[in-house]
Amino acid sequence: MIFKKRSKGKAGSGEREMSFLDHLEELRWHIIRSLIAMCFFAILAFILKDFIFGKLILGPSKPDFITYRMFCKLGELTNSSFFCIDELPFIIQNRKITAQFTIHITYSMVAGLILAFPYVFWEIWRFISPGLYENERKVSRGAVFFVSFLFALGVLFGYYLVTPISVNFLTNYQLDPSIQNEIDLTSYVSTILMMVVACAIMFQLPVVIYFLTSAGIVTPDFLRTYRKHAIIVVLVISAVITPPDIISQILVSIPIMILYEVGISISKVIYRRRQEEMEEILS
Repeated sequence: MIFKKRSKGKAGSGEREMSFLDHLEELRWHIIRSLIAMCFFAILAFILKDFIFGKLILGPSKPDFITYRMFCKLGELTNSSFFCIDELPFIIQNRKITAQFTIHITYSMVAGLILAFPYVFWEIWRFISPGLYENERKVSRGAVFFVSFLFALGVLFGYYLVTPISVNFLTNYQLDPSIQNEIDLTSYVSTILMMVVACAIMFQLPVVIYFLTSAGIVTPDFLRTYRKHAIIVVLVISAVITPPDIISQILVSIPIMILYEVGISISKVIYRRRQEEMEEILS
């Protein structure tokens, strides 16, 4: 079986034929390089245990975390003690003899994937982009930068805002004062990473809208028409990844809806370009 792959080589080289096995071989090397990058960052995360786990992952469990300090400063400016978080009434425990070592390895690998994401996406894009037409390449220029930027923005938003708000709410919520919160280490770490990764994925909304518009699946009018439906969907998703309080839900929903509006603007530009190209073809 023969496939044609558009080469990025010299001008006039046109397309070069690649067999199915050639494609598999090329894909294999992209995957190998991605795995090497992930392993490198995973080993780095494993070595930097005190920083990755002691400072980053366990950071939101400590009252001196930067977000809590900023909330306290906000409380001072508004003369209100409501925002200030002086105490987190819980302790983190390990209940299995192998859990700490297993978590160290497992979440070092997860940290490696998060840190290597820009490079991994770049490798994926390098494999996909030669198969695009010239006009498709033009409209998707900068895809690696924007995907990586939005991913990093989502990670930071999830870590510095969603996570501390969630930890504070969930650990202060009590059915009865006699019940103490002794959180299992596995539960705590998995919850933190779930919220961070969920926010990183949700922040890819403009990119999704961009490619759906480029593929002709959605239009700006479609996105405007179903804006109210989108708000409901965003509120539901926000309710899933945040504690069941209205403040956290709104704080998460606002940036997602802003990204949705940005996506509409992007869709408008891409749709206009598609219309102009169609008019040129017809004329």
